[in-house]
Amino acid sequence: MTITENKTPISIELVIAGRLDTGTAPELEVKLKEVAPQTQTLYLNMKDVQYISSSGLRVVLLAHKLMLPSGGKMIIKQPSSFCKQVLVATGMDSILSIEG
Repeated sequence: MTITENKTPISIELVIAGRLDTGTAPELEVKLKEVAPQTQTLYLNMKDVQYISSSGLRVVLLAHKLMLPSGGKMIIKQPSSFCKQVLVATGMDSILSIEG
């Protein structure tokens, strides 16, 4: 998995590529805890995520929860077709903001 960070004055976008699973989820968790306090809008661009496991879903939900105390928001941007299927199957599409 790779994580690329794109910052603007009002948002941070993390572009995630590869597999988001038990082995890689901790890396994303560390990054989220680092960047969440720095922004009001956090985008997780998941267009190149080939696979997401329950560990990956837990970290995506954590991103959402990290943004709530400051009144910020987390938006999943362009989820891959596999990610979109998993988000719908788990009902997370009704909890999280998804664009694309």
